[in-house]
Amino acid sequence: MDSIQEIDNSSISQDGVASHAPSSSSSTASRYENQKRRDWNTFMQYLKNHRPPLALSWCSGAHVLEFLRYLDRFGKTKVHTPICPFYGYPNPPAPCPCPFRQAWGSLDALIGRLRAAFEENGGKPEANPFGTRAVRLYLREVRDLQSKARGISYEKKKRKRSSSAHQQTPSLPLPPPRPPPPGA
Repeated sequence: MDSIQEIDNSSISQDGVASHAPSSSSSTASRYENQKRRDWNTFMQYLKNHRPPLALSWCSGAHVLEFLRYLDRFGKTKVHTPICPFYGYPNPPAPCPCPFRQAWGSLDALIGRLRAAFEENGGKPEANPFGTRAVRLYLREVRDLQSKARGISYEKKKRKRSSSAHQQTPSLPLPPPRPPPPGA
């Protein structure tokens, strides 16, 4: 578990054994597909290096959370603690000893890719450890913590109504203010 090596042109079976066969689709795959493959290989390497080594079939949401916390070691986003004088400031004026973490958006995207890769590699959707309630709650907690630490609120986007269901009135510019009456 000390180091994770990226295995680019290999396929890893569900028991964590790597077989080095060149991937013919890697040259034509999209950026998303390449990233998903790298993320999957990294997670499989993590399971292989786990003490004791862990088979994918035994992997649970708790192991996914352990993996996400492990990745925090390599984060590049400064997350201020509540006792930091810059807690809640988006652009702190000076350095502080607060830890670096993985950004919430990166973790959210990573879990999405790993969730898809799990099913593409033969996993059943109902047994997907990346879609467990614990993982969703952890991501929400990280998002809230990071938004408070940076003083930025992540508000849920409002759904746009279709133009046929909602009459939009054209917004007219406001008239310029009237000058004060003479002698006032």
